[in-house]
Amino acid sequence: MKIDRRSFLSLGAGATAGLAFSPLPWKLMDDSSIWTQNWPWVPVPTDGEASYVDTVCSLCPGGCGITIRKIDDRVVKAEKKDSDNANSGICILGLSSPQLLYSPSRIKTPLKKIEGKWVKISVKEAVAEIAEKLKDLRKDKLSHTLACISGSSSGTVPALFERFLKAYGSPNFITVPSVKDVYKLVFSLSLGSPYVPVFDIANSDFVVSFGTGLLDGWGNPAQAFKAHSILKDNKKKLIQIEARLSNTAAKADKWIPIKPGTEGVLALGMANIIIEKRLYLNKNILFDSVTEGFEEFKALVAKDYSVKAVAEITGVKQEDITALVEDFMKAQSPVALFGRGEGTIPGSLHEMMAVNFLNALAGNFNKAGGVHLLSDNSYINWTEPILDDTAYYGINKKRLDGAGDGKYFLAKHLLNRLPEVLNSSETSPINMLFVTDSNPFYTMADTKLVREAFEKIPFIVSFSSYMDETASMADIILPNHFFLERYQDVVATCGLKPAVGLSKPVVNPIFDTIHSGDAVIFIAKALGGTIAESFAWDDYKACLDETLEAKKDIMDKELFWVDESGVFNAFADAESSGKFEFINDKIRQTKPYTFVEAEGEKKQYPLTLIRFDSMRIASGYTANSPFMTKTVADTVIKENDIFVEINPKTAAEYNLTDGSKALLTTPKGKAQVRVHLYEGIMQGIISMPSGLGHSGYDNYLAGKGININELIGQIEDPASGFDAAWGIRAVLVRV
Repeated sequence: MKIDRRSFLSLGAGATAGLAFSPLPWKLMDDSSIWTQNWPWVPVPTDGEASYVDTVCSLCPGGCGITIRKIDDRVVKAEKKDSDNANSGICILGLSSPQLLYSPSRIKTPLKKIEGKWVKISVKEAVAEIAEKLKDLRKDKLSHTLACISGSSSGTVPALFERFLKAYGSPNFITVPSVKDVYKLVFSLSLGSPYVPVFDIANSDFVVSFGTGLLDGWGNPAQAFKAHSILKDNKKKLIQIEARLSNTAAKADKWIPIKPGTEGVLALGMANIIIEKRLYLNKNILFDSVTEGFEEFKALVAKDYSVKAVAEITGVKQEDITALVEDFMKAQSPVALFGRGEGTIPGSLHEMMAVNFLNALAGNFNKAGGVHLLSDNSYINWTEPILDDTAYYGINKKRLDGAGDGKYFLAKHLLNRLPEVLNSSETSPINMLFVTDSNPFYTMADTKLVREAFEKIPFIVSFSSYMDETASMADIILPNHFFLERYQDVVATCGLKPAVGLSKPVVNPIFDTIHSGDAVIFIAKALGGTIAESFAWDDYKACLDETLEAKKDIMDKELFWVDESGVFNAFADAESSGKFEFINDKIRQTKPYTFVEAEGEKKQYPLTLIRFDSMRIASGYTANSPFMTKTVADTVIKENDIFVEINPKTAAEYNLTDGSKALLTTPKGKAQVRVHLYEGIMQGIISMPSGLGHSGYDNYLAGKGININELIGQIEDPASGFDAAWGIRAVLVRV
């Protein structure tokens, strides 16, 4: 029987999840399979001695332990590390690392833009020019007009950039937010500390997921796949609640369709039933002694979140809501998750609080199958940087994004507010911008607004390894080593404990690139004075060795150092009242409960466009490899045409047929698309993937499809200030 590409890729929704831990796909990924693809630039290794090097992947936030196979000095394969360590694993992006390492789209040398064209320069020349411009800003008492956008706040490299800005005299170190940042706010409000939650899915017997893409790239993909496999082997339940039949929903025991944006309403409705029926007493014998503000919360949900009202708002049947609550509270170890798709979009603070209240009512903190709370970045113990008068003056200026002040008092970083701040000023309040481990021009919503903002910045320095969308707008590029060429610490979790992994070089740098950690240290030294004194290390390797101290010996051998002291008791370690607080003064300031609606008038835009995440499409800082793009189904993208999923009944209303071309319009933009009829999506909803529509990189990725961020705007969460937009109103017209 002949199986063509489409038939193979259409084995069924959730096929990736089913195959991920079977030997078949990994057997197919042997050396010859990797190096005989039909891409002319792929080098074919000669015969030679095989060797294996263990390292930690940093292509996504998962931080998996992997093994690299080499023939002589050439990397030929990446695979899961053969270990019982909880963090050993690999996803399709990690498998692609050899292609990304040798990709012709890598930036091979520092570059300077002169009259719109790129000119090669040396590392020394790049550092000297950046330092000279920084000196001029300081002379004019404009140190606070330096800003940095970092892809993460975790680890020594982001910490070095943040330290540099402080020593230089700027408060404007800004990170790319994710669902993790909102979780920290949730626990800051309820328990007094910004704990990072880890969900013990493998030992749970009833998992309720409010749109969390467990099998679509959420968190650590390898750990999520393992946990789901254990859940299924133990015949335990996974309930997926979302508007679209994702891979996770397809592999769940039950999919509950819900109107997007109403997940928090459903969670509060469930909480109301639990309280009304006093089901929480079966879980929390001493409930009153470990909670605060419960009576006020009880009155709030009783007033506004009756089963009837919640059913009308969410589209979920009353009987389904009641049955879900009963099953959840009957379970011995239930757990509720929130964070749409991969969790790269922060989302609404109140939605996450609402879901987390279910965990509190179920009494499953710090228990097997429940929620465990971890510390974050506690291993970096540097002395404070030395500040001169200019630095003191600069860091006391208000942050450009408004984080930590006024109505944004909860947040530490608000990248989504930056474009509006820039565009509302006649001259840019940022004179120089560093961009590291991030591609904000591509990943931020409302691309047109972001472009206008970035074009106003006089000088941009990118540390990207690739000519991505943001790097193409830079004035100087100091390209970072690829992760297989560098040392770096990677913050991760091992099982239910915080851990730090050690990413180690497996090959020498192929091109004239520089470790971003070295770049910021060299720039600091070029500036001299107190800034140089604050960076006493000779280079990044010396900084890393000093930071990790004795931990590095463990990490050299095991790859990971596990922080046994980093696990907290949710109630005993609470820093406020010593209790879990449902309502307190800070929560009242956030005006509970307000939920974000999609932008656009319903009459003008009768449909709702939502995004979906896929394991086959990288939507963050690291873009798809050619290998990954080849695995994307032709019902998602065919040649350069992207498809929009729509329910057949909705399609009939608009005279749309499978494969037909259409014009998709939202309040933010227009795009030519094709139609894919899909019964796994609610009526009135249409969906597109994240991660396509790149203008940068190479011919295997650029120009394929549409970047959904060009069509979706930002909606500021009134409680946190983060971008909470989950979708946008839209209209689809056949052409």
